Amino acid sequence: MFTMGRHVSEFEAEFAAYFGRRYAVMVNSGSSANLVAVAALFYRKDNPLRPGDEVIVPCISWATTFYPLQQYGLKLRFVDIDINTLNIDVEQLERAITPETRMIVAVSILGNPCRFDRIREICQRHNLILFEDNCESMGAVYDGRYTGTFGLVGTFSTFFSHHISTMEGGLILTDDFEIDCLCRSIRNHGWCRGQPEGSPIFDKKDSDFYEAYRFILPGYNVRPMEIQGAVGKVQLKKLDAFLKARRANAAHFVNLFKDDKRFIIQQETGQSSWFCFTMIVNPDVDRTAVLNALKNAEIEFRIITGGNMLRHDVIKYFNYEVISSKQADIAHDCGFFVGNHPVDVRDKISYLYDSLKGI
Repeated sequence: MFTMGRHVSEFEAEFAAYFGRRYAVMVNSGSSANLVAVAALFYRKDNPLRPGDEVIVPCISWATTFYPLQQYGLKLRFVDIDINTLNIDVEQLERAITPETRMIVAVSILGNPCRFDRIREICQRHNLILFEDNCESMGAVYDGRYTGTFGLVGTFSTFFSHHISTMEGGLILTDDFEIDCLCRSIRNHGWCRGQPEGSPIFDKKDSDFYEAYRFILPGYNVRPMEIQGAVGKVQLKKLDAFLKARRANAAHFVNLFKDDKRFIIQQETGQSSWFCFTMIVNPDVDRTAVLNALKNAEIEFRIITGGNMLRHDVIKYFNYEVISSKQADIAHDCGFFVGNHPVDVRDKISYLYDSLKGI
């Protein structure tokens, strides 16, 4: 059995239990998790999202945070980041809300939790959906609670470079039974097969012959494979140790660079799961010299997440407004990150520090 089956179901149950949520739905990537979760919000029985509704998003995230929102006809309102945390600037967030706003997308960037105390309070006061893209931050904790569990839905990635890996893969977490049922249908052709007992999204008919191929929603085929579920069950057992190693590496990185005025490093909010180590070069320092030093030292680096989404060609296809983006531009133009790993790489972090000493 290679396609989705018992191992996927067991991994879903174990993943939900680990993070303290009722339901987990596995798909073939974190990007698909965002797509399916956004779609589910359009097919809820009560108060569904509709094309033209506004959604507030941070300027910096991965591209497939934004694409499902555009593809379902939502209007995006881009809010700047806090240059120190790289997460959405909560001081600007509330000012971005209009009577048409329906949802806030909170992205905990590169392992670092958002200010969920403020964001949840804003959502509750304005009756807004909180959608968490937690694909970069598995295992991060804010106020004693895992990120990815604060919103109505939270999405996760198990891509090969993330906190646990099923090679490719993603999951949706929720406590809402209707959304769980919607996601299970949408990931799997939009049919009713495999729906949990008591599913509220369709009325079961008598003929098993037709029920086996009865399509109830405009869905996709973004199922994971059994091997991904099997690998996921083993990887999940290792997550605590992986996080411990990442945090030990991070403590060493922060100790070396915390007082280095040449760089802004990511300020931890809550307890980060430290996807990587971000560095924003002070404008007085030659960024090209920094990057050349890294190249000469054979240290790999890349843009922070996907950079400022507003700076990419694809933005021309979006319906959007910009509230502010100054800090996101600085991160885009002056920032980069180097990798963290779930093993001890403190010697390599010291090598990074030594490689940049002369600049």
